[in-house]
Amino acid sequence: QVQLVESGGGLVQAGDSLRLSCTASGRRFSNYAMGWFRQAPGKEREFVAAINWSGGNTFYAIAVKGRFTMSRDNAKNTVYLSMDSLKPEDTAVYYCAADSVMTRAVLVTQRNEYNYWGQGTQVTVSS
Repeated sequence: QVQLVESGGGLVQAGDSLRLSCTASGRRFSNYAMGWFRQAPGKEREFVAAINWSGGNTFYAIAVKGRFTMSRDNAKNTVYLSMDSLKPEDTAVYYCAADSVMTRAVLVTQRNEYNYWGQGTQVTVSS
């Protein structure tokens, strides 16, 4: 069983920065890609970013590209999402997720490709 625990959310103003963390336990973390998703009130959960198992490849949703950076530290079993130039439309609960396929060759954006999820952390950006 894999456990993912997010932290780092909070209330910030537009233009501020925030860094989210997600620490994993329960399986060999370094063998799996990881993703960040978010869900705003009344909306479906959407893809934000993904990073491959080694950390050498990342992919971002258009809405966050150039403002968000995903990274990982396999020695600490942790992935990060650094968010700059935050906008009110970034307000959501942010979830980290673990890929269901070991050392997958490509990054995936579909929710059903991730089989473990954290409990989420709230990010609120005021205007």
